[in-house]
Amino acid sequence: MVPMWMYPIAIACGNTFVLKPSEKDPSTSLLAAEMLSEAGLPDGVFNVVHGDKESVDALITHPDVAAISFVSTPIARYIYETGTQNGKRVQALGGAKNHMIVLPDADMDLAADAAVSAGYGSAGERCMAISAVVAVGESGDQLIEGVQTRIEKLTVGPGDQPGVEMGPLVTSQHLDRVRGYVDSGEEQGALLVADGRDFVVDGHEDGYFLGPTLFDNVTTDMAIYTDEIFGPVLSTVRMEHFEEAIQLINENPYGNGTAVFTNDGGAARKFQNEIQVGMVGINVPIPVPLSFYSFGGWKDSIFGSHAIYGPEGVHFYTRQKVVISRWPDPIHRGVDLGFPTHG
Repeated sequence: MVPMWMYPIAIACGNTFVLKPSEKDPSTSLLAAEMLSEAGLPDGVFNVVHGDKESVDALITHPDVAAISFVSTPIARYIYETGTQNGKRVQALGGAKNHMIVLPDADMDLAADAAVSAGYGSAGERCMAISAVVAVGESGDQLIEGVQTRIEKLTVGPGDQPGVEMGPLVTSQHLDRVRGYVDSGEEQGALLVADGRDFVVDGHEDGYFLGPTLFDNVTTDMAIYTDEIFGPVLSTVRMEHFEEAIQLINENPYGNGTAVFTNDGGAARKFQNEIQVGMVGINVPIPVPLSFYSFGGWKDSIFGSHAIYGPEGVHFYTRQKVVISRWPDPIHRGVDLGFPTHG
Protein backbone atom coordinates (compact mmCIF):
# COMPACT_ATOMS: atom_id res chain seq x y z
CA MET A 1 0.00 0.00 0.00
CA VAL A 2 2.61 2.55 1.05
CA PRO A 3 4.80 2.36 -2.09
CA MET A 4 1.59 2.88 -4.07
CA TRP A 5 1.39 6.31 -2.43
CA MET A 6 4.78 7.03 -4.01
CA TYR A 7 5.48 5.57 -7.42
CA PRO A 8 2.27 6.57 -9.26
CA ILE A 9 2.91 10.22 -8.37
CA ALA A 10 6.63 9.96 -9.11
CA ILE A 11 5.99 8.42 -12.53
CA ALA A 12 3.18 10.85 -13.35
CA CYS A 13 5.61 13.68 -12.56
CA GLY A 14 8.05 12.35 -15.17
CA ASN A 15 10.43 10.25 -13.08
CA THR A 16 11.61 6.67 -13.24
CA PHE A 17 11.27 4.78 -9.96
CA VAL A 18 13.29 2.12 -8.13
CA LEU A 19 11.40 0.22 -5.43
CA LYS A 20 13.40 -1.65 -2.79
CA PRO A 21 10.72 -3.59 -0.87
CA SER A 22 11.21 -5.13 2.54
CA GLU A 23 13.11 -8.37 2.22
CA LYS A 24 10.46 -9.90 4.49
CA ASP A 25 7.54 -9.45 2.05
CA PRO A 26 8.73 -8.62 -1.47
CA SER A 27 6.14 -10.52 -3.52
CA THR A 28 3.53 -7.75 -3.75
CA SER A 29 6.06 -5.38 -5.29
CA LEU A 30 6.90 -7.95 -7.97
CA LEU A 31 3.20 -8.40 -8.73
CA ALA A 32 2.81 -4.64 -9.10
CA ALA A 33 5.77 -4.56 -11.49
CA GLU A 34 4.27 -7.35 -13.59
CA MET A 35 0.91 -5.58 -13.77
CA LEU A 36 2.49 -2.26 -14.76
CA SER A 37 4.46 -4.00 -17.49
CA GLU A 38 1.34 -5.75 -18.80
CA ALA A 39 -0.45 -2.38 -18.80
CA GLY A 40 2.19 -1.00 -21.18
CA LEU A 41 4.55 0.93 -18.92
CA PRO A 42 7.90 1.09 -20.77
CA ASP A 43 10.75 -1.02 -19.45
CA GLY A 44 12.96 0.83 -16.98
CA VAL A 45 10.31 3.24 -15.72
CA PHE A 46 9.34 1.10 -12.71
CA ASN A 47 12.07 -1.12 -11.27
CA VAL A 48 12.26 -3.51 -8.31
CA VAL A 49 15.56 -4.15 -6.54
CA HIS A 50 15.86 -6.69 -3.72
CA GLY A 51 18.27 -6.85 -0.83
CA ASP A 52 18.99 -5.54 2.66
CA LYS A 53 21.12 -2.67 3.98
CA GLU A 54 23.71 -3.10 1.24
CA SER A 55 21.09 -2.41 -1.42
CA VAL A 56 19.71 0.52 0.57
CA ASP A 57 23.16 2.09 0.95
CA ALA A 58 23.77 1.70 -2.79
CA LEU A 59 20.56 3.57 -3.58
CA ILE A 60 20.99 6.41 -1.10
CA THR A 61 24.55 7.12 -2.30
CA HIS A 62 24.17 6.48 -6.05
CA PRO A 63 24.71 9.64 -8.11
CA ASP A 64 21.82 8.87 -10.47
CA VAL A 65 19.24 8.68 -7.66
CA ALA A 66 17.83 12.17 -7.17
CA ALA A 67 15.35 11.55 -4.36
CA ILE A 68 14.61 8.96 -1.69
CA SER A 69 11.21 8.02 -0.22
CA PHE A 70 11.23 5.82 2.85
CA VAL A 71 8.66 4.73 5.41
CA SER A 72 8.22 3.44 8.89
CA THR A 73 11.19 2.15 10.82
CA PRO A 74 13.74 3.74 13.18
CA ILE A 75 16.20 3.66 10.26
CA ALA A 76 14.46 6.75 8.86
CA ARG A 77 16.94 9.14 10.49
CA TYR A 78 19.88 7.23 8.95
CA ILE A 79 18.22 7.27 5.52
CA TYR A 80 17.56 11.00 5.81
CA GLU A 81 21.03 11.95 7.03
CA THR A 82 22.89 9.75 4.55
CA GLY A 83 20.70 10.74 1.61
CA THR A 84 20.96 14.47 2.25
CA GLN A 85 24.73 14.19 2.75
CA ASN A 86 24.82 12.83 -0.78
CA GLY A 87 22.83 15.76 -2.16
CA LYS A 88 19.45 14.05 -2.41
CA ARG A 89 16.05 15.24 -1.35
CA VAL A 90 14.58 12.79 1.17
CA GLN A 91 11.16 12.12 2.63
CA ALA A 92 11.62 9.55 5.39
CA LEU A 93 8.75 8.55 7.63
CA GLY A 94 9.97 7.08 10.89
CA GLY A 95 8.44 5.34 13.88
CA ALA A 96 5.16 5.91 15.67
CA LYS A 97 3.57 5.55 19.06
CA ASN A 98 0.01 6.55 18.38
CA HIS A 99 -2.13 7.55 21.37
CA MET A 100 -5.89 7.54 21.68
CA ILE A 101 -7.41 9.61 24.49
CA VAL A 102 -10.78 8.55 25.87
CA LEU A 103 -12.66 11.11 27.97
CA PRO A 104 -15.37 10.13 30.50
CA ASP A 105 -18.13 11.65 28.34
CA ALA A 106 -17.23 9.56 25.29
CA ASP A 107 -19.47 6.91 23.76
CA MET A 108 -17.73 3.96 25.42
CA ASP A 109 -19.01 1.40 22.94
CA LEU A 110 -17.65 3.49 20.08
CA ALA A 111 -14.36 3.98 21.92
CA ALA A 112 -13.97 0.28 22.70
CA ASP A 113 -14.76 -0.69 19.11
CA ALA A 114 -12.21 1.84 17.89
CA ALA A 115 -9.48 0.74 20.29
CA VAL A 116 -9.83 -2.90 19.25
CA SER A 117 -10.05 -2.11 15.54
CA ALA A 118 -7.09 0.27 15.55
CA GLY A 119 -5.01 -1.68 18.04
CA TYR A 120 -5.29 -5.16 16.57
CA GLY A 121 -6.01 -4.59 12.88
CA SER A 122 -3.18 -6.01 10.75
CA ALA A 123 -1.94 -7.59 14.02
CA GLY A 124 -0.78 -4.13 15.03
CA GLU A 125 1.80 -4.15 12.21
CA ARG A 126 1.01 -0.77 10.71
CA CYS A 127 2.38 2.68 11.41
CA MET A 128 -1.09 4.09 12.12
CA ALA A 129 -2.01 1.46 14.72
CA ILE A 130 -3.18 2.70 18.10
CA SER A 131 -0.75 1.27 20.63
CA ALA A 132 -1.47 3.44 23.68
CA VAL A 133 -4.92 4.25 25.03
CA VAL A 134 -5.02 7.12 27.53
CA ALA A 135 -8.05 6.68 29.76
CA VAL A 136 -8.95 9.95 31.49
CA GLY A 137 -10.74 10.05 34.82
CA GLU A 138 -13.50 7.48 35.24
CA SER A 139 -13.34 6.17 31.69
CA GLY A 140 -10.70 3.50 32.40
CA ASP A 141 -12.64 0.66 34.01
CA GLN A 142 -15.51 0.78 31.54
CA LEU A 143 -13.17 1.02 28.58
CA ILE A 144 -10.98 -1.89 29.71
CA GLU A 145 -14.06 -4.04 30.19
CA GLY A 146 -15.35 -3.15 26.73
CA VAL A 147 -12.03 -3.86 25.04
CA GLN A 148 -11.58 -7.15 26.88
CA THR A 149 -15.07 -8.32 25.90
CA ARG A 150 -14.39 -7.56 22.25
CA ILE A 151 -10.96 -9.14 21.93
CA GLU A 152 -12.28 -12.39 23.39
CA LYS A 153 -14.50 -12.63 20.29
CA LEU A 154 -11.83 -11.88 17.69
CA THR A 155 -11.07 -14.61 15.16
CA VAL A 156 -7.32 -15.10 14.77
CA GLY A 157 -5.86 -17.35 12.10
CA PRO A 158 -4.37 -17.54 8.59
CA GLY A 159 -5.31 -14.46 6.61
CA ASP A 160 -6.44 -16.48 3.59
CA GLN A 161 -9.27 -18.15 5.50
CA PRO A 162 -12.80 -16.69 5.48
CA GLY A 163 -13.85 -14.97 8.68
CA VAL A 164 -10.35 -14.43 10.05
CA GLU A 165 -9.96 -10.93 11.52
CA MET A 166 -6.33 -10.98 12.63
CA GLY A 167 -3.45 -12.92 11.12
CA PRO A 168 0.08 -13.88 12.19
CA LEU A 169 3.12 -11.68 12.68
CA VAL A 170 5.54 -11.32 9.81
CA THR A 171 8.45 -13.53 11.00
CA SER A 172 9.40 -15.82 13.85
CA GLN A 173 12.04 -13.29 14.93
CA HIS A 174 9.42 -10.56 15.20
CA LEU A 175 7.13 -12.89 17.13
CA ASP A 176 9.92 -13.47 19.66
CA ARG A 177 10.50 -9.72 19.87
CA VAL A 178 6.86 -8.92 20.59
CA ARG A 179 6.62 -11.72 23.15
CA GLY A 180 9.68 -10.20 24.81
CA TYR A 181 7.83 -6.90 25.18
CA VAL A 182 4.90 -8.67 26.81
CA ASP A 183 7.33 -10.35 29.22
CA SER A 184 8.88 -6.97 29.94
CA GLY A 185 5.54 -5.28 30.61
CA GLU A 186 4.55 -7.95 33.10
CA GLU A 187 7.95 -7.82 34.82
CA GLN A 188 7.82 -4.02 35.09
CA GLY A 189 4.48 -4.10 36.88
CA ALA A 190 1.81 -3.44 34.27
CA LEU A 191 -1.46 -5.35 34.73
CA LEU A 192 -1.75 -8.00 32.01
CA VAL A 193 -5.48 -8.13 31.29
CA ALA A 194 -5.29 -10.33 28.19
CA ASP A 195 -2.23 -12.48 27.43
CA GLY A 196 -1.72 -13.62 23.83
CA ARG A 197 1.67 -15.29 24.23
CA ASP A 198 0.40 -18.86 24.33
CA PHE A 199 -2.14 -18.43 21.55
CA VAL A 200 -2.20 -21.43 19.17
CA VAL A 201 -4.16 -21.86 15.94
CA ASP A 202 -5.27 -25.45 15.34
CA GLY A 203 -3.47 -26.89 12.35
CA HIS A 204 -0.94 -24.06 12.42
CA GLU A 205 0.91 -24.78 15.63
CA ASP A 206 4.17 -23.47 14.17
CA GLY A 207 2.61 -20.25 12.89
CA TYR A 208 3.78 -16.85 14.06
CA PHE A 209 0.62 -16.12 16.00
CA LEU A 210 0.25 -13.89 19.03
CA GLY A 211 -3.20 -13.38 20.44
CA PRO A 212 -4.60 -9.91 21.20
CA THR A 213 -2.77 -8.64 24.28
CA LEU A 214 -4.02 -5.91 26.62
CA PHE A 215 -2.22 -4.11 29.43
CA ASP A 216 -3.66 -1.77 32.06
CA ASN A 217 -1.91 0.56 34.53
CA VAL A 218 0.98 1.15 32.15
CA THR A 219 3.44 3.87 33.13
CA THR A 220 5.57 6.01 30.85
CA ASP A 221 8.88 4.45 31.93
CA MET A 222 7.91 0.96 30.75
CA ALA A 223 9.31 -0.40 27.48
CA ILE A 224 5.81 -1.33 26.29
CA TYR A 225 5.03 2.38 26.41
CA THR A 226 8.25 3.95 25.18
CA ASP A 227 8.98 1.58 22.26
CA GLU A 228 7.13 0.94 19.03
CA ILE A 229 6.20 -2.73 19.46
CA PHE A 230 4.55 -3.17 16.05
CA GLY A 231 2.36 -6.01 17.23
CA PRO A 232 -1.08 -6.74 18.75
CA VAL A 233 -0.24 -5.25 22.14
CA LEU A 234 -2.42 -2.44 23.48
CA SER A 235 -1.25 -0.45 26.51
CA THR A 236 -3.64 1.52 28.71
CA VAL A 237 -2.35 4.54 30.59
CA ARG A 238 -4.53 6.12 33.29
CA MET A 239 -4.67 9.91 33.66
CA GLU A 240 -6.75 12.07 35.97
CA HIS A 241 -7.02 15.13 33.75
CA PHE A 242 -7.40 15.90 30.06
CA GLU A 243 -4.56 18.44 30.15
CA GLU A 244 -2.20 15.76 31.49
CA ALA A 245 -3.17 13.45 28.63
CA ILE A 246 -2.44 16.13 26.04
CA GLN A 247 0.91 16.87 27.69
CA LEU A 248 1.74 13.15 27.67
CA ILE A 249 1.27 12.96 23.92
CA ASN A 250 3.10 16.21 23.24
CA GLU A 251 6.13 15.00 25.23
CA ASN A 252 6.36 11.79 23.22
CA PRO A 253 9.15 11.85 20.61
CA TYR A 254 6.79 10.56 17.93
CA GLY A 255 4.01 12.57 16.34
CA ASN A 256 2.48 10.39 13.65
CA GLY A 257 -1.24 10.00 14.42
CA THR A 258 -3.52 10.49 17.42
CA ALA A 259 -7.18 10.57 18.36
CA VAL A 260 -9.56 11.75 21.04
CA PHE A 261 -12.95 10.24 21.85
CA THR A 262 -15.40 12.68 23.37
CA ASN A 263 -18.88 14.13 22.92
CA ASP A 264 -17.68 17.56 24.04
CA GLY A 265 -17.01 19.89 21.10
CA GLY A 266 -14.94 22.22 23.27
CA ALA A 267 -12.67 19.37 24.34
CA ALA A 268 -12.31 18.28 20.72
CA ARG A 269 -11.30 21.79 19.63
CA LYS A 270 -8.82 22.07 22.51
CA PHE A 271 -7.30 18.76 21.46
CA GLN A 272 -6.95 19.57 17.78
CA ASN A 273 -5.48 23.01 18.52
CA GLU A 274 -2.98 21.97 21.20
CA ILE A 275 -1.86 18.51 20.15
CA GLN A 276 1.57 18.34 18.48
CA VAL A 277 0.85 15.51 16.06
CA GLY A 278 0.54 15.58 12.28
CA MET A 279 -2.66 13.55 11.78
CA VAL A 280 -5.50 14.01 14.28
CA GLY A 281 -8.77 12.11 14.65
CA ILE A 282 -11.87 13.24 16.52
CA ASN A 283 -13.82 10.06 17.34
CA VAL A 284 -11.81 8.49 14.49
CA PRO A 285 -9.02 6.15 15.66
CA ILE A 286 -6.87 6.05 12.51
CA PRO A 287 -6.93 9.50 10.91
CA VAL A 288 -5.44 8.64 7.52
CA PRO A 289 -6.30 11.59 5.26
CA LEU A 290 -7.81 11.34 1.81
CA SER A 291 -5.49 11.66 -1.17
CA PHE A 292 -6.06 15.38 -1.76
CA TYR A 293 -4.22 15.91 1.53
CA SER A 294 -0.87 14.36 2.41
CA PHE A 295 0.21 11.61 4.80
CA GLY A 296 2.84 12.42 7.37
CA GLY A 297 3.39 13.08 11.05
CA TRP A 298 5.56 15.42 13.10
CA LYS A 299 8.69 15.14 15.26
CA ASP A 300 10.59 11.83 14.98
CA SER A 301 7.83 10.36 12.82
CA ILE A 302 9.13 12.21 9.77
CA PHE A 303 12.47 13.46 8.50
CA GLY A 304 12.46 15.93 5.64
CA SER A 305 10.12 18.72 4.67
CA HIS A 306 7.70 16.74 2.50
CA ALA A 307 4.99 14.28 3.50
CA ILE A 308 3.74 11.51 1.20
CA TYR A 309 1.19 11.58 -1.65
CA GLY A 310 -1.27 14.33 -2.48
CA PRO A 311 0.08 17.85 -3.10
CA GLU A 312 3.18 17.16 -0.98
CA GLY A 313 4.00 14.16 -3.16
CA VAL A 314 3.79 16.24 -6.33
CA HIS A 315 6.05 18.88 -4.77
CA PHE A 316 8.55 16.24 -3.71
CA TYR A 317 8.81 14.52 -7.11
CA THR A 318 9.14 17.78 -9.07
CA ARG A 319 11.51 20.74 -9.04
CA GLN A 320 10.72 24.34 -9.79
CA LYS A 321 12.44 25.94 -12.74
CA VAL A 322 12.24 29.68 -13.37
CA VAL A 323 12.95 30.98 -16.90
CA ILE A 324 13.36 34.73 -17.42
CA SER A 325 13.72 35.78 -21.08
CA ARG A 326 14.00 38.94 -23.15
CA TRP A 327 13.73 39.03 -26.92
CA PRO A 328 15.91 41.49 -28.86
CA ASP A 329 14.61 45.02 -28.48
CA PRO A 330 15.39 47.60 -31.15
CA ILE A 331 15.69 50.21 -28.40
CA HIS A 332 19.01 49.72 -26.60
CA ARG A 333 18.54 50.49 -22.93
CA GLY A 334 22.20 50.82 -22.00
CA VAL A 335 24.12 49.69 -18.95
CA ASP A 336 22.14 49.49 -15.69
CA LEU A 337 23.91 48.41 -12.51
CA GLY A 338 20.74 48.58 -10.40
CA PHE A 339 18.94 45.52 -9.13
CA PRO A 340 16.95 43.94 -12.02
CA THR A 341 13.22 44.64 -12.02
CA HIS A 342 10.37 43.49 -14.21
CA GLY A 343 8.72 45.79 -16.72
